[in-house]
Amino acid sequence: METLGTRILAEVAAVPEATTIYAKGLLHLGSRAAVDQALSRLARRGRLLRVGRGLYVRPIETRFGPRAPSVELVLNALQAETGETITPSGAAAANTLGLTTQVPVRTICLTSGPSRRLRFGAQKVELQHAPRWQLTFPARPAGEVIRALAWLGRERGAELASQLKRALSPETVQELSSARGRMPTWMAEQISALMARA
Repeated sequence: METLGTRILAEVAAVPEATTIYAKGLLHLGSRAAVDQALSRLARRGRLLRVGRGLYVRPIETRFGPRAPSVELVLNALQAETGETITPSGAAAANTLGLTTQVPVRTICLTSGPSRRLRFGAQKVELQHAPRWQLTFPARPAGEVIRALAWLGRERGAELASQLKRALSPETVQELSSARGRMPTWMAEQISALMARA
């Protein structure tokens, strides 16, 4: 007779790489307590990776042994599963825009969901709950500007406004203009000043 762990592994083998695995998605195989225990046993044996509380992924088998799937793929799968928005932090956005040379030591992402920590082997990713306005345009340059300015703060953002202007396309400036009503007043003023320099 097949064990619950064997049935879970058979289901997991059929899903794409980096698919998130939750106990709730496996309740057709057994009770919640039994599924939780089976997932925990599979993680202890290295058959699954526990990346967060109640969250597992299948390890990728390579010729050098198992490894964690790509963080980006798992975060994309997590967004699809939960419906939350996840995007790089303001520090990462400021670095991408050339507003700081500091490279973030920790991987931090902003999320519309709860704050939590995920672990991908030795790499840790921190998800920090953020207000909705900081998650505007999650995969667009305009969103990076919003998150970078939020991270830099009012004074530092104002100092770097001219440098920022040179890095932005007219389309990005237009997108930022359309989102001013969602921003704090100081940031809306800085975006208006950017537009005036256009």
